[in-house]
Amino acid sequence: MLEFIGQLLGPAGTVLVIAALIIITGIKILKEYERAVIFRLGRMVAPRGPGITYVIPLVEKMLRVDLRTVTMDVPPQDIITRDNVSVKVSAVLYFRVIDPNRAIREVENYLFATSQLAQVTLRSVCGQAQLDELLAEREKINSRIQGIIDAQTDPWGIKVVLVEVKHIDLPQEMQRAMAKQAEAERERRAKVIHADGEFQASQKLAEAAAVIAKQPTAMHLRYLQSLVQVAAENNQTVVLPIPLDLVASLLNKNREKTES
Repeated sequence: MLEFIGQLLGPAGTVLVIAALIIITGIKILKEYERAVIFRLGRMVAPRGPGITYVIPLVEKMLRVDLRTVTMDVPPQDIITRDNVSVKVSAVLYFRVIDPNRAIREVENYLFATSQLAQVTLRSVCGQAQLDELLAEREKINSRIQGIIDAQTDPWGIKVVLVEVKHIDLPQEMQRAMAKQAEAERERRAKVIHADGEFQASQKLAEAAAVIAKQPTAMHLRYLQSLVQVAAENNQTVVLPIPLDLVASLLNKNREKTES
């Protein structure tokens, strides 16, 4: 191709064409979420972008850095909690690059380094907590992991946005034990509620008995009310309420006759 251009334009034209191609190859277009890290003869200069930028061929070298938030899945980690329970914990990590120059200069591969740091921190933090804390206080665990990772990645120009513990895998034996514990707790609450209801009912019955004792006619009204309730149903049962004092007087008379 160059020989054909040389024959067509001559030596001077060939040089001009090669120079034009070199100049054109230095034009770079960066998207809104990208920044260009520039090395000029081995020395790092200020980042460029977004939009059109020019990289001097053979003098400058450009590396593209994505500034969007990265979603990184932290694989399940084998952890022994503080109360000696073996579990597997997985998490998800959200972070983004805020200083592209430091992300390239301070660490060889910031994605791999952040992933390894997240795994180590997840094992360390979860290993210091008990199983109940790990299950019930996830927000506290997430905040602690985020703070540690963010402090470690700050010199790399990386900001940790969010860390969430995604899944906690318990052994089958521990799941059965926790199920038994939860069932026993529910039974305990049911018995306490039932006993509390019986106690309150006995208090109300005692108050009602005290009121009826002051007004004997109230007992007859209760008899009549019970009779109405029984008669409302479709049955052939007839209930005749008999005052207890009448029954007592009859029993006393019979006892006096037998003794005489």
